[in-house]
Amino acid sequence: MKCSVIKIPAGAPHDMSGLQASIKEGLFRPEEVVAVLGKTEGNGCVNDFTRGYAVMALKNFFAESLNGQAADISYVMSGGTEGVLSPHFTVISRSGGPEKGVEGAGLKSLAIGVARTRAFLPEELGRLSQVDEVADAVAQAVLDAGITSAEDVHFVQIKCPLLTAEQIYEAHGRQASLVTEDTYKSMGYSRGASALGAAVALGEVERSALGEEDICVNWDKFSAVASTSAGSELSCCEVIVFGNSLSAEGPYHIDHAVMKDAIDGAALQGLLERYPGDELVQVLAKAEADPDGVIRGRRHIMLDDSDINHTRHARAVVGGVLAYVGGDPMIYVSGGGEHQGPKGGGPVAAVFRRR
Repeated sequence: MKCSVIKIPAGAPHDMSGLQASIKEGLFRPEEVVAVLGKTEGNGCVNDFTRGYAVMALKNFFAESLNGQAADISYVMSGGTEGVLSPHFTVISRSGGPEKGVEGAGLKSLAIGVARTRAFLPEELGRLSQVDEVADAVAQAVLDAGITSAEDVHFVQIKCPLLTAEQIYEAHGRQASLVTEDTYKSMGYSRGASALGAAVALGEVERSALGEEDICVNWDKFSAVASTSAGSELSCCEVIVFGNSLSAEGPYHIDHAVMKDAIDGAALQGLLERYPGDELVQVLAKAEADPDGVIRGRRHIMLDDSDINHTRHARAVVGGVLAYVGGDPMIYVSGGGEHQGPKGGGPVAAVFRRR
């Protein structure tokens, strides 16, 4: 297996000109693309249709690029480019499959695995049924990547569904009980259940010790590598696992750290210092507003602002901090960190290219 990661600026959610130019330059081959992560300039909330717009444009683009052939690509669009965050697409390619690589040299390279769950019913979101389905999908994606140890998994990106008013009405008609009837809160429940699914799959949380009452309540249970993003453009969960494996080859590799809070730029700085001779290709991170309303003992108002959702505040803060440390605002920072890293913090991963 040989994987690559490139990021491409986007002038709008439907702007495919950068992808077209990259293909002409030979930066990636459409038939080898397994996933596209995007940052689109919507509000990142329930009614952020820039995500679905981008997915539709990407599907049409790859259909044309592959002469009408269906492309089995995972599309994960994260809305919200507040502050200095720059709209872009991260194109993830993979050629070959897991094979014995450079095992003699003990050199692990970037390995990518993908999977998806079945479609969920509205009443399953934010509950243990979602946790279990995501756990199975993450395990499948780890196998797909040829990764043999959970320690080699450094980032698990999951796109999950949310509840809309229409879905709530349909569930009422069946007298189904929902975890919440607040569409915005449903995003958090879906993100949280998905993150716990990753934690179960990777052995970070014992499934037997997890109850439905823990979801979005018990912040001591979390994954140090999960990043989940909710949207109305899908009904299943798309899973992308990033890690390193001896069965992969190539110059790319990935590592991660955990930010203790929204201004913990030292977490990324430590990764950069660990690989001083390598080129930083992309930063992948979660942004969270501390639910206690404080950062290092200082009060913040992210949770009290009725005009701007706290996930938008958090993206702007974390995006600015990490852009400064890495020297580039075109990074993937997703808001809403329920069970993704410790309370108020979140995972940050860095993809490197060996020079």
